[in-house]
Amino acid sequence: MLYTRKGDTGTTKTFGCDQRVSKSSDIAEALGSLDEINSFLGLLKIKTNNIAFVLPTNKITISETIDSIQQDLFIVQAELAGAPKTILQEKVRWLEEIIDGIEKTLPPIKTFFVSGGVELATLSDIARTIARRAERRVVAVADEGKAKIGKETLAYLNRLSSVLYAFASEFNHLANIKEEAPEYK
Repeated sequence: MLYTRKGDTGTTKTFGCDQRVSKSSDIAEALGSLDEINSFLGLLKIKTNNIAFVLPTNKITISETIDSIQQDLFIVQAELAGAPKTILQEKVRWLEEIIDGIEKTLPPIKTFFVSGGVELATLSDIARTIARRAERRVVAVADEGKAKIGKETLAYLNRLSSVLYAFASEFNHLANIKEEAPEYK
């Protein structure tokens, strides 16, 4: 059944909780933000089908990498909702290896960049901003003690936006597009 009518009064239920919480609660907002980044990554995944980055130490297929990230985001959502799940340190290291590998292929980064360039770079940058919002929402829930979030999960969410930034830069780099620095005038 695609609907239950249980949320018609503006409440929802999280994992292992008999109480219903408001859909406007911090936890519901964080879960929704994680769902939003996961959905947007689905768009990026289909746009990057069969594209691979050849890095100094390995080759990664972007769509497969994004699929793994999407699976990890379900672990984050489960943890946030109270399930006995958490992101492991090896997943944080995996993202760091991808970021480090991409960074070695790029010219040194000395400033922020104006979003743009090729479509995949812009989509990656949009995903980065959505990931940052999701991270802020999860951190707010953790800071307020409304859910116990592992330190690896918080690190993973922080690296997620970094890997998406790296994707954006690499897509532009491969297209020989010089990223535009802000003018601040």
